[in-house]
Amino acid sequence: MKGLTIFLLILCFSFISLEAGAQCSICTRTAQQLGEGPAKGLNAGIIYLAFTPLAIGSIIGYRWWRQNRE
Repeated sequence: MKGLTIFLLILCFSFISLEAGAQCSICTRTAQQLGEGPAKGLNAGIIYLAFTPLAIGSIIGYRWWRQNRE
């Protein structure tokens, strides 16, 4: 069961990374056209938008780990 869970997680992360890789070039090109000041704002916005889902996933993962550890 544990091996299947790890396999499914790796599979999901591989699909997520394919889509994220495609978006990187678009963001990079946009940032290059904007200049230095707006590019820093764009980077800060990307980090701000990515923080909430990562925080929620981390909290759920920690609670799941803590519950299964006992």
